[in-house]
Amino acid sequence: MGKHPNAAITGRIQEALGVLKALGLPGAQLNERSALTLLSLLDLKPREPWADAHAPLMGITPMMEFFARHYGKRYAPNTRETVRRQTVHQFVQARLVVANPDLPTRPTNSPKAVYQIEPSALRLLRVFGTPEWPARLSEYLASAGSLKHLYAREREVTRIPVTLQCGASIRLSPGGHNVLVKRILDEFCPIFTPGAQVLYVGDTEQKWAYFDSDSLGALGVEIEEHGKMPDVVVHLASKNWLVLIEAVTSHGPVNPKRRQELSELFARSTAGIVYVTAFLDRRTMTRYLDEISWETEVWIAESPTHLIHFNGERFLGPYE
Repeated sequence: MGKHPNAAITGRIQEALGVLKALGLPGAQLNERSALTLLSLLDLKPREPWADAHAPLMGITPMMEFFARHYGKRYAPNTRETVRRQTVHQFVQARLVVANPDLPTRPTNSPKAVYQIEPSALRLLRVFGTPEWPARLSEYLASAGSLKHLYAREREVTRIPVTLQCGASIRLSPGGHNVLVKRILDEFCPIFTPGAQVLYVGDTEQKWAYFDSDSLGALGVEIEEHGKMPDVVVHLASKNWLVLIEAVTSHGPVNPKRRQELSELFARSTAGIVYVTAFLDRRTMTRYLDEISWETEVWIAESPTHLIHFNGERFLGPYE
């Protein structure tokens, strides 16, 4: 007589937790959510042998559908980001999983992002529970460091190189958002803030691609939380302006709510604040036209020498 379905599910989840622990995943990843994520990436159902593990390309939503369909574990749709940020992201860091192997240049925050179990990890996990497991596990762990370096090099090749006006070089993660950030630094800044000092550049993957906290501090600005920052901050010393630039590809422009957030974040600035929303093209801008706040500027990369002023009173300058 076979196992009760619930017993098969519980047993398989415990096995997956044992695998994650053996691979050295930290305690924060030793939970049911992480076990189910691993099993979904292996397309491994409760009663299937580990030897039948596969490596499908899976997005976060299909993973969660797998949890529900085969393990009876239903997570609310709003936990999708929890699965991505608190489990899948750590699997990628550990090189247990590869992000976007079908298209490495796909942005890390793309809704089309997919993940796949790393090939050597798949070969290892197919022998879990067999006499081969201990020796194969030791071999895998010994090679894990070299795997991390290998994939790190591959990811680095796809990064977007940017040289700042101060001469510093940074490399942004791939994707449309950072393509626009590069154009802001290469085109907007030389035209509209010539000689300005770049103080901050955000990045979808690294968060703080460039951050001159000392110079911001000298202007009275102390930043603790990356998430509230605009994408680019430059200081035009000749006019004592801080220019805050939002790059819009998938998220919104400087609307009244965002303008107020930025105003509060930079409230202690001794430099005047200028708000700019940047778009790649006019078509994208038209989608957000009703949201753009008055007393801000709009720059469109396809027409780099022009600005659109959302106020008739002043040409590119602070209002406070």
